[in-house]
Amino acid sequence: MLGKIKVWIVNKEVRFIYIMKEVKIEDGVYIFKLDKLLNERGITKTKLVKDTGTDFKVIKRISTGNLIRIDIYVLARLCHYLNCEPKDIIEFKRKK
Repeated sequence: MLGKIKVWIVNKEVRFIYIMKEVKIEDGVYIFKLDKLLNERGITKTKLVKDTGTDFKVIKRISTGNLIRIDIYVLARLCHYLNCEPKDIIEFKRKK
């Protein structure tokens, strides 16, 4: 699993941090972008958990890519709350 981190510092304050996790599976790579999306929108995982009623462990697994399967209802709930598409949370890229 690879992590990508960006930090922007403005006036000695960290303004933006995001992490995208890449998980290689069979013929491609899944990129988990929930942390990036949350940071761009200024939403904490705690707020996401409270507002969507989703268990923190589930949110953490989606953020880290440490999961075997994803519940389509959870994904739909997150997309509805974040006003986004599933590809904004999880993206798949095939090996070339």
